Amino acid sequence: MSLRFPALLAGLLMLAGCNPVTQENFAKLEAGMSRQQVEELLGKPGECAGALGMSSCTWGQKNRFISIQFAGDKVMMFSGQGLK
Repeated sequence: MSLRFPALLAGLLMLAGCNPVTQENFAKLEAGMSRQQVEELLGKPGECAGALGMSSCTWGQKNRFISIQFAGDKVMMFSGQGLK
């Protein structure tokens, strides 16, 4: 029982360090990047919606997120909020 807490704490700390929604990753985004390049950087988006070759995808949560608008497969615009 005494080993469970340190193992759980270590696991949570590792997960917290793996969050790709950071200011550092946001700074790596560029207009014209492919969706594949974005997903290699940020992982799969949590949500996407679109029509007529345009889409908007979001990574993160309500108060900490990166939102990217794609035209076809290329980044057009992007924004972020609450990044650290």
